[in-house]
Parts: sequence; structure tokens; C-alpha cells
Amino acid sequence: MRVLGIYNIKGGVGKTAAAVNIGHLAAADGLRTLIWDLDPQGAATFYLRVKPKVRGSKRMLLGKRDLSDVLKGTDYPHLDLLPADFSYRNMDLLFGGTKKPTTRLRRLLRPLAAQYDLVVLDCPPSISLVSENIFRAVDALLLPTIPTPLSLRTLEQLLDFMAGHDLGSPVLTFYSMVDRRKQLHQDVVASPVDARCGVLSTTIPYASEVERMGLERRPVTAFAACSMAGRSYQALWTELKSQVAGLQPGAVFDSPY
Repeated sequence: MRVLGIYNIKGGVGKTAAAVNIGHLAAADGLRTLIWDLDPQGAATFYLRVKPKVRGSKRMLLGKRDLSDVLKGTDYPHLDLLPADFSYRNMDLLFGGTKKPTTRLRRLLRPLAAQYDLVVLDCPPSISLVSENIFRAVDALLLPTIPTPLSLRTLEQLLDFMAGHDLGSPVLTFYSMVDRRKQLHQDVVASPVDARCGVLSTTIPYASEVERMGLERRPVTAFAACSMAGRSYQALWTELKSQVAGLQPGAVFDSPY
């Protein structure tokens, strides 16, 4: 099982759209895929037409109830969802009261290793104890970044935080919500990025199809696969498979889980 975290300190950068579309494409490739919507706002859960409610969420987060008990199927083969719940806003407090609080998430995921090939974490936009759990649970961290100076500053702040904690998770970034009509966006995309992270060549455009996910409640790659946005997410998934070991269907690897 591989775990991919879609993360950014900033909200509104296309994080959830990336998580849902990547999860959908992975499942379409035949990977047994789970999306865990860790954000209390529950956008990924909404997109996938599931009610944002987990009964016994506190017991689940404390390891007193199996994650398998609360998983939900989706409209897509091989793709399941662990829904968001508003109680996740207290996840820091719950994890903080346990032994080894920075590895709680990793331990919760471990029993799913025989059930899934890939877990995609749609992460809340914050730096917190939950963030540290995410960094230690993932095999790779994917950061959607809007091509603006403020977003690049946020990226540097995050990389500073990770370096200070010696977390060691491989970090990849890609540009999202790119408007090629804007010279600033073109200049930022063409400029070097902080050497502490890898930069994927695929960019996701600012496109109405991505916004329509809220109306369609489906991945772009399901309702508009041939659109520019749909093709871009497909290219992003293809590039990810070449960068992160174990994402190819049928791959064999030594799992840390």
C-alpha cells in the first residue's frame, strides 16, 4: 500500500480537486484506492456524493474502532471513501492525548494495507499535529501551488517547517489554477522553484470544468475527461506514476505498512 498526501497550508489551491481526480484515475487504472477526507469541511466527500458523517469518529481516531467499519463505496469501481466528519476539527486534541501522537495516523492506516493499493489523503489546510502525522504517514506529499508570489512564499514556509522537524517525506509540487493569459503566471511557472522539493512538469489550468465539480459532484476525469482540465489531470497522474514507486498497477514493492 502506498499513501499519497495532497496538502497545502493555503486553502483554495485545488487540493481537493486534485485528490478526487487522482483517486478516480488510480481506481480506473485498477488500483484498489481509498480517499480519506481529513478536512472537516468535507469537500471531497461532497464531490463523491457521500454524507459527511462518521459515527463513532472519536473512537475510530483513537484506534478503538476499525477504519474498515466506516468506509463507504463510491460510484466508481475500486474507489472507496473514508468520509469527512466535523469532529475532525478536534483531531489535534485527540492525537495529542495519545502515546506517540505524531504517528497515530500511520498506525490507523496500517490495517488497510491488505485491502488497498493506494490511499489518498485530502488534508486540511493548516500546520498542526495532524500535519506532522500526515508527513510521517505518507510515501509522498503532493503540494498544489498557484503560480503567485504569495503561494510560493507559503511553499517555502512549509518546506522550512518540514526541514526543521526532519520529517523526511519526499515532496512534489505542481502548479494548479494556472491562467496562461496572465504574464505573472507564465513567469512563475517558468522560474526555478525551491530545490528542496521536486516540481512536476504538468500544470492544471484554471478551468470552468474544475469549478463544475461542485455541480456535477463527480471528478472532472469522469464527466469531462476530454476537456483541457481532464487531460491535465490524466497527465498529472501519469507523471506521478513515474515519480512515486508503487503507483503502477501490479507493482511489487516492500511496503512500510
